[in-house]
Amino acid sequence: MELCDLTIHELKRLYAQKEVGPSTVLAAVVRRIKEVEAGTGAYIDLELESAFEQARTAEARLKAGKPLGELEGIPVAVTDNLCRAGKKTTCASRMLAEFVPPNTATAVRNLTAQGAIILGRTNMDEFAMGSSTEYSAVRKPKNPWDPQRTPGGACGGSAAAVAAGETIAALGTDTGGAIRLPAAFCGVTGLKPTYGLVSRYGLVALAASLDQIGPLAKDAQDCALLLNLLTGYDPLDSTSVRKERMDYTRDLEQTLSGRKIGLPREYFGAELDEAVRRVLMEAVAQLEALGAEIVELSLELTKYALPAYYIIAAAEASSNLARFDGIRYRQAAPVGEELNAYYTRARTKGFGPEVKRRIMLGTYILSAEGYKTYYQKAQQVRTLVSQEFKSAFQEVEALITPTAPTTAFKMGERLEDPLSMYSSDLYTVPASLAGLPAISVPCGFVGGLPVGLQIIGRPFAENTILNIAHQYQKRTDYHKARPPRQKEGTV
Repeated sequence: MELCDLTIHELKRLYAQKEVGPSTVLAAVVRRIKEVEAGTGAYIDLELESAFEQARTAEARLKAGKPLGELEGIPVAVTDNLCRAGKKTTCASRMLAEFVPPNTATAVRNLTAQGAIILGRTNMDEFAMGSSTEYSAVRKPKNPWDPQRTPGGACGGSAAAVAAGETIAALGTDTGGAIRLPAAFCGVTGLKPTYGLVSRYGLVALAASLDQIGPLAKDAQDCALLLNLLTGYDPLDSTSVRKERMDYTRDLEQTLSGRKIGLPREYFGAELDEAVRRVLMEAVAQLEALGAEIVELSLELTKYALPAYYIIAAAEASSNLARFDGIRYRQAAPVGEELNAYYTRARTKGFGPEVKRRIMLGTYILSAEGYKTYYQKAQQVRTLVSQEFKSAFQEVEALITPTAPTTAFKMGERLEDPLSMYSSDLYTVPASLAGLPAISVPCGFVGGLPVGLQIIGRPFAENTILNIAHQYQKRTDYHKARPPRQKEGTV
């Protein structure tokens, strides 16, 4: 296995033993990028010159025997809706093609403060609206396991980069499954933390009551290491929770003996592909063999979560994106044109089809006619879904479900059918509505494509779901599988 395919914890061990240096690791990652990036399209922009400068600095500290930061010398990629001062942040949209923010997202700053080497910005669905990353205004990234298939969305670039060895780890954002779905489709591990646990400051908002920043990595142990650095109260984010910081690696080695894990019937219904179901039930059997007690239960409101989510998310997106008018956040101004006409032209040209669809839908939902009929009822459903989860967690410590109803679907297959695209999020949006932590881990293959197992926990119970994920990964090798190398220019 090459250096670019190793985990954070494996590289940290090699650094501590001085068996390899950060410059060598970065060079291996860059070689892989040059080999496969033309095929994957995982990145929007690379910053290799500054990355090598950071690597040389880390190497000098290592040789001098100085203590290293927690991520010193570790290459990390950042999804393109996380701001960094002086660096373009475009959200994969023409509307922000020239936007350079004055601030840096707290999550990014926390990683760089510990020495992380930022490789560049990863591709995503425009403004994180999508389930396939095909709505990127830059280019459509491919799934490293099969270039004819989507990497999932909205953070498909981050997941594809981790899977292909084009980075060691990455940051993504998850509103309704944008970390977990790509993680499942690309065969990596992706964690959505509890809402409010990680600061959203510096994140270009899609739906502010749902958005969370989280890690994509090669295994649960790396996700725990990253989460240690991402968390902490931030006065710059009004939704940041005042909570004592924890060590999320602390409980990784606990046995699963006696843990009660729920298996909700509604997540294993007719919508779930039969071959995917078989793989998931093998994973359930493995957890039982590890000592977990599997408890079947019912979450009857699951069927209402998807429509409620898309009503709420569209309403909030419509409000959040109203600021993007073609004048602010870019170098442009109306010349010889009536202002409203300019706004119409700029927004028509600047936004892609999915963004326009959700803005129009959200605007109607927030209208006098739509507010009580749709938005208010969706919020009531959200409350009921949260209460149902709360009741379930009085009986069990965690829930296991599919991450997605199918494996990665083909490029273009669902672009003309928005409802089919939205159905990809069927199993991820309930946890998002309730603000719960959830992680997707690889649990097998169907037709050579990865399958993801989702583990959902109580609020702020990241330690529990990381423990379950880690113990499962200690006894399986699915997370160690790497996609076949696609030759440059073949896709």
